[in-house]
Amino acid sequence: MSRPEQYVSFFLAGEEYAVGILRTREIVEYDVITRIPMAPPGIRGVLNLRGRVVPVLDLAEKLGLPKAEPNRFTCILMVEVAFDGDPMLIGMIIDAVSEVIDLLPADIEPPPPFGSKIRLDYLSGIGKVGQKLVLLLDIDRILSPEELLATTGAMPPLLGA
Repeated sequence: MSRPEQYVSFFLAGEEYAVGILRTREIVEYDVITRIPMAPPGIRGVLNLRGRVVPVLDLAEKLGLPKAEPNRFTCILMVEVAFDGDPMLIGMIIDAVSEVIDLLPADIEPPPPFGSKIRLDYLSGIGKVGQKLVLLLDIDRILSPEELLATTGAMPPLLGA
């Protein structure tokens, strides 16, 4: 029998999304983000995480969703991605963290050809959790070097900081 995979679920613009728990490093409280001059709107800037400078992406903006003003539930989901073959930490602003969910392969459907608010290539699938659906994000695709370069020409020097 297949073993379930775990995902961290969270909310953006009223919808529930999730990323694989093995890619998630931590969830930190929304705090001071230092803006980078000339950075495009999707890049919020950088933050100091225990002495380490970490780039922060506005995930709602990246996905074309309405941006919410930060509140007491807003947090930053730290995920690890490969950038030029090296592991790199990136923060993604989310509206609120939800829970850790377990999904069996049978609980995951491929993205439908229509009806989604986000680019289908950003989805790795749609998880069925009871009666609700959770959009599973393909974090490697969203935060790939090509996508980050498409978001901003200023990102690579920032990442090498």
